[in-house]
Amino acid sequence: MATAAQWIEGARLRTLPLAVAPIIAGSAAAYEINAFKPLYAFLAFLVAFFLQVGVNYANDYSDGIKGTDEDRVGPLRLVGSGVASPRSVKFAAFACFGLAMLAGLVLVALANQWWFLAIGASSVFAAWGYTGGKHPYGYMGLGDVFVFVYFGLVATLGTLYTQAHTLTLLGWVGAIGIGLISCALLMANNVRDIPTDIEAGKLTMAVRLGERWSRITYIVEMALALGLGVLLLDENPWFLLIFLLVGPTIHSCVTVWTRGGRDLIPVLKQAGIVALVYSVILALAVWLGSLDIISHEVQVFTGY
Repeated sequence: MATAAQWIEGARLRTLPLAVAPIIAGSAAAYEINAFKPLYAFLAFLVAFFLQVGVNYANDYSDGIKGTDEDRVGPLRLVGSGVASPRSVKFAAFACFGLAMLAGLVLVALANQWWFLAIGASSVFAAWGYTGGKHPYGYMGLGDVFVFVYFGLVATLGTLYTQAHTLTLLGWVGAIGIGLISCALLMANNVRDIPTDIEAGKLTMAVRLGERWSRITYIVEMALALGLGVLLLDENPWFLLIFLLVGPTIHSCVTVWTRGGRDLIPVLKQAGIVALVYSVILALAVWLGSLDIISHEVQVFTGY
């Protein structure tokens, strides 16, 4: 029987920045137009948190019973290592999905946006179908699409829309940027797992592209995410702060380009932190932009 510490490790909490980042970015976009609602943001966080943990447990279960995790490097796999039964891990996954749906139901009711129930239901089905079921799309190279859509667009724009009932440029930039960083993290993870995935017949995007083009894709995704900040400079020069992430991003890109196997594990944490800091910078820029005097001085200095 798995210990509490093993269940926590199996939840892969290092991936949680990907759950928090879109909520911060979406809430920052709402704050920018004076529509920020803290309770709504908290409920959106609960939805994202439980979905993220649920996805991690679901992947652990599905990959474990298929034998994909038997020789894999990286964090503890509950089923693959034999410390927890497949049934208990599957139950944990669906318990998390249930809690996500409960928080989502409260959020939808408060926001009076009942059509969001369809999006919530699709999120749960997509989370399970990533590696679960007879035809998991994660095994067909479509996992990157799921990550971009749900951990980027849906999470960020959904957070914004439930609070403000509208979408903004900042919301779109945040959603696309975080989606790209999330895809980059998944790509690094899958580059690490190419040898074992090939043996297990798991045709991830990294397997389909091959190591060289997968590494190039990681670099392009990270570069595009930061480059999107240029679109925001006309309305607020403080968004230049995004480019503080250039250094850490280059470091992770060099690691992905030159390393493999276990050496890529730190990149997963780095990419998650970049996503989180990216969203915090968006929020900080919005707040600093609301201070008109300081913003004017920055505009004079930068020319924006």
